[in-house]
Amino acid sequence: VQLQASGGGLVQAGASLRLSCAASGRTYISYHIAWFRQAPGKEREFVAGISWNGGSTSYADSVKARFSISRDNANNTVYLQMNSLKPEDTAIYYCAARNSRHSMVVTRSANYAYWGQGTQVTVSS
Repeated sequence: VQLQASGGGLVQAGASLRLSCAASGRTYISYHIAWFRQAPGKEREFVAGISWNGGSTSYADSVKARFSISRDNANNTVYLQMNSLKPEDTAIYYCAARNSRHSMVVTRSANYAYWGQGTQVTVSS
């Protein structure tokens, strides 16, 4: 499966952005999709993930209650709605996919076989 992330940009603290991850290629609906981010000088970290049917989601504690992940299987797209953005949210955001029909969303990047190219999110104070 090929993934294309988009929607990043430069915003002020408190603003909102919606990232999109468009999938193409092999059957889409059996994939878990997750968002990871990597800030300069830091390791890549899990942000949010959603199961293949949207029945399960998982969030990092740092974004819980501010970010929301959803998927539109008809359009092969996963969204990450980011509200109340903070300067510490600044990073390159990557979407990733793993083939699974389990309900549990895993948070380790090593479990995801497919990655998009990333989209830059910059939040100014």
